[in-house]
Amino acid sequence: MTAPPFPVLRLKPKADARRIRHGHPWAWADDLVLDRRAKAVPAGALAVLQDANREPLGLGIASVSARIGFRLLDRNPEAVIDRDWLAGKVTRALALRTALYDAPFYRLIHAEGDGLPGLIVDRFGDTLVMQPNAIWLEERLDDLVAVLSEATGCSTIIKNGTSRARALEGLTEEMAVLSGTAPTAPIPVPMNGATYMADVMGGQKTGLFYDQRPNHAFAARLADGARVLDVFSHVGGFALAALAAGAQSALAVDASAPALELATSGAGTMGLANRFTTLPGDAFTTMEALATDGATFDLVIADPPAFAPSKPALDKGLRAYERVARLAAPLVAEGGTLILCSCSHAADVGKFRASCLRGVGRAGREPRILHTGFAGPDHPVHPSLSDTGYLKAIAFRL
Repeated sequence: MTAPPFPVLRLKPKADARRIRHGHPWAWADDLVLDRRAKAVPAGALAVLQDANREPLGLGIASVSARIGFRLLDRNPEAVIDRDWLAGKVTRALALRTALYDAPFYRLIHAEGDGLPGLIVDRFGDTLVMQPNAIWLEERLDDLVAVLSEATGCSTIIKNGTSRARALEGLTEEMAVLSGTAPTAPIPVPMNGATYMADVMGGQKTGLFYDQRPNHAFAARLADGARVLDVFSHVGGFALAALAAGAQSALAVDASAPALELATSGAGTMGLANRFTTLPGDAFTTMEALATDGATFDLVIADPPAFAPSKPALDKGLRAYERVARLAAPLVAEGGTLILCSCSHAADVGKFRASCLRGVGRAGREPRILHTGFAGPDHPVHPSLSDTGYLKAIAFRL
């Protein structure tokens, strides 16, 4: 089949084409020759990328007015990006998850980690929640829905178009049911022996965070008989896993009352509501109040939102993580464990660990690092993109 005559983008002579040949899927706009023809390529259009010698590097998505001027889809410059091509990507992603998980609850598509830039798809049994965060995906929604439905057999596919990433692509916010019927109640999700309630229509992101699954499991190993504090708990992530593993009690703190209601519902579904309590409010204020009251716990977890989502926010974000550590450490009983987490793209594990250690040290505690965890294997990391390996969780024995 002859490929359509795609527009061509070319790297400047000083740009490092080896970086892309060796696996990186992006070309920065600053590295492109932005002549009249290049500037005329519409955002989201397919284009062929060439090196300075006009040798093709692959086929991808153009966005020359953005910081990332080109996202690679296929190293074959004559590839046909159609429904069959999408089906190949989805089928391979599904095969990996089917091998990894016994139940159909996982992240099915993790953007560049699965070769589909800008696309997030989480699976909740018979329901898929899709976040198409790039123009090229928006233009192929019908094909995506067909491919996802055929591959998984899922009857309901929901579009959650509320992410900040869409604004960068000039896309509007939108929630829509693309296939099937929207759930009328939260979906029970079994994970690590616990049951979580996912509100896929009104909850945060797609309704649940699958990425922390292995870190929940690690925390659960320390939870038998323990008094547990889960700060920034959302729908009870660490707290419910700890209860399932035999925790004596679990206190969940979060600013969102609806999220804590879902956590309480999950504890009730597990038959453990009598050992579970919630405390709605600002996490920093609540930790200070607990310390003033002399409260201590055997296991304390703090899993805050992304304080450093970008490089300009890095310094401020690292100070926020240090403050979390400083306030959480006094709440850990002697010989107990503190688990601190970061989902910030810009803060690598070394910078995050250093901030945590400063905070723990300022609290007058002596730490030992027990474990460093990351996202689960349903969140595959593209080795050239730190963004796909954003999650860190560090356990300290104090």
